[in-house]
Amino acid sequence: MKLLAFSDLHMARARAADLVEASKEADLVIGAGDYCNMREGLPEAMAMLSGISAPLVLVPGNAESTEELSAAVPEGVHVLHGSGMTVDGVRLFGLGYGVPVTPFGDWSCDMTESEAAEMLSRCSRADILIAHSPPKGTGDVTSQGVSVGSVAVRNAIERIQPRLALCGHIHDSWGFRGTIGQTQVANLGPTVNWFDIRA
Repeated sequence: MKLLAFSDLHMARARAADLVEASKEADLVIGAGDYCNMREGLPEAMAMLSGISAPLVLVPGNAESTEELSAAVPEGVHVLHGSGMTVDGVRLFGLGYGVPVTPFGDWSCDMTESEAAEMLSRCSRADILIAHSPPKGTGDVTSQGVSVGSVAVRNAIERIQPRLALCGHIHDSWGFRGTIGQTQVANLGPTVNWFDIRA
């Protein structure tokens, strides 16, 4: 399976056009949250991605709620938040929102570590874990050098050991690649990121 993945589009039209063009070669496209800005412009962001014809799976970021994203996506697009699905034999599990709670204020869709841990406990097996927030200590460093990732996400990766853990959220760590145990971790950003996954 040829997988195209991205995060943190934030309504960047040129980035969306690049993703739509690249998606012609993809078997599956995954978005790891933050398609709009501060809960505004989500329908427009989804319109920018409407040219993607491959199966599309999205998790909400902290810039949009699950309900807002589910209402805005085109028919056939799957939204995962504390839930999973299988595509061509590849098992996916998604968790959106900012974890831990961000300092951004009322507009931000956030969860506590305990809330995230409860949702992640529903997943016993996955080939790909999609989380908006990066795991603590991996791909989660701000420009000030502070590690702000999620302990719950890291614990889930260590427990499940998916082949791939995809995240975003921390813009200063876009493009990061690393590992936790046998799991490849990628903080994606709004560029074209390719992965090969076998069922």
